[in-house]
Amino acid sequence: MTKRATLLALLLLLGLWEAGALAVRSPILPDPWSVTVAFVGELPRGLAWHTLISAWRVVASIVLAVALAAPLGLALGQVKKLDRLAAPLVYLTYPIPKIVLLPIVLLFLGLGDLSKIFIITLILFYQVLVVVRDAAGGIRPELVLSVRSLGARRRQLYRYVYLPACLPAILTALRVSTGTAIAVLFFAESFATREGLGYYIIDTWASLSYTRMYAGVLAMSLLGLALYIGLDWLESRLCRWVKAT
Repeated sequence: MTKRATLLALLLLLGLWEAGALAVRSPILPDPWSVTVAFVGELPRGLAWHTLISAWRVVASIVLAVALAAPLGLALGQVKKLDRLAAPLVYLTYPIPKIVLLPIVLLFLGLGDLSKIFIITLILFYQVLVVVRDAAGGIRPELVLSVRSLGARRRQLYRYVYLPACLPAILTALRVSTGTAIAVLFFAESFATREGLGYYIIDTWASLSYTRMYAGVLAMSLLGLALYIGLDWLESRLCRWVKAT
């Protein structure tokens, strides 16, 4: 996507927002300029801190999910016996909406960061696991045999064949999951906590401070956008052969 197309899309969104604010003419939908002023003013008053807390929780969840799901997905994709053993468990548990487990997670892990990171990690874990398993299972056998013929061992195969082949799929799964992670983060932070953007948005909404509430929504949107751009940057650095094809 070009910078010009991105700028045009941004102007279109701002124009629609401004038109909606003019049509409603109500405090419940302030105009973009008022929200921007509130956003800048709220940053040193706590909004920046809430954003950092939310960013820490999401980034920690992404790192944990990849660290746990990627090796397991590689193993399931290449070891067919292991995949046959694990497939029924994955099949039964993957469709369950993990967010419904949040009350149980809060009971066992408490109200702090651990429970929130755990539930987001759990959601991302399954999405990365399934994508990596399918990507690893789809690697052409002749590629593996050609590297084995050079004397490569299993560890070297995983490092130089399986992982590079699956890395684009991992990053794609994370990009797709970014919106889900932010939505779950908002839900997890909307109660039983006093830190994070979810708490900030609910707190300002309850006090009928709509402009500050939209500043929190803007901060959460920018957080999701930053994560998406960061994953795009990682792909451009780690998967240069994808851009070259």
